[in-house]
Amino acid sequence: MQDHPTRFSAETLAIDADAEIERIAAWLREQLRVSVRRRGLVLGLSGGIDSSVCAGLAARAVGPRNVFCLFMPESDSDPESLRLGRLVAETFGLESMVEDIAPALAAMGCYERRDGFIRQVEPAYGAGWSSKIVIDGPLVTGGYNVSSLVVRDPDGETRKHRLPAPVYQGIVAATNMKQRTRKQLEYYHADRLNYAVVGTPNRLEYDQGFFVKNGDGAADIKPIAHLYKSQVYQLAERLGVPEEVRRRPPTTDTYSLPQTQEEFYFALPYDKMDLCLHGLDHALPVREVAHACGLSEEQVERVWTDIAAKRKAARYLHLPPLLCGAP
Repeated sequence: MQDHPTRFSAETLAIDADAEIERIAAWLREQLRVSVRRRGLVLGLSGGIDSSVCAGLAARAVGPRNVFCLFMPESDSDPESLRLGRLVAETFGLESMVEDIAPALAAMGCYERRDGFIRQVEPAYGAGWSSKIVIDGPLVTGGYNVSSLVVRDPDGETRKHRLPAPVYQGIVAATNMKQRTRKQLEYYHADRLNYAVVGTPNRLEYDQGFFVKNGDGAADIKPIAHLYKSQVYQLAERLGVPEEVRRRPPTTDTYSLPQTQEEFYFALPYDKMDLCLHGLDHALPVREVAHACGLSEEQVERVWTDIAAKRKAARYLHLPPLLCGAP
């Protein structure tokens, strides 16, 4: 039997980028005037696509003079992140500042605590070593996310260790200090300037809990949380985000070894994750989604199961503080 062409594809997520840019810009102006009552916007620039698009939207909404950007590198940061972040700020004419958070993290024991947990599986880990956490997702394991630690010694030899839950949680808890420290600085400058803080998650990250509670998950305004990441790229082109940023693979830039978002969290590259998420939310036939993604139907079902599991875990991240009674 000959396959019938499917109507569901990457083109399904195409939007009128110019109209969406103007709609978001108008919404930002309205929120500043009516809801948060602040006179400008602060955001951290990572050199990635999401924060770059948010910077462009902020400049479009309130003018470059009313946007303040922060670069917040630390000991494990890729120097490219700072270079590309500066390029974005220059492109949109934004005032910016470098806040090196490495001394604060060291003082709080971020690196020492993390390395202590790592040494539970790699006793020799220390100066000159580097590491990252990776997952074997549901397409590899058949339905579960299995976390491992990849380490590289000073001689360049790489090893991979399966992580017991307490070790994984300890490493993540220590590295989460990075996002929370950055957010503290964003709010310092927001208070100083009477600005609002912009959060930069896209729809995939917001839906799946790919953020740190009270870290990069904290913000006053989140202008792209309704957009699939592939749609963020559409806005990036129309806003004039530098091509170098648009070509850069999405990265966490959290660990000392290079790490993609797919390695750390998502089951698939963002473009296929977008399609799977859209297909699930719109109750599309699994066959159509599989055809659009180049996957088997069984693989799509596994991804959908993983999406549901991450949504369940993300409920805690989205919760506001709980009150026993009305204040």
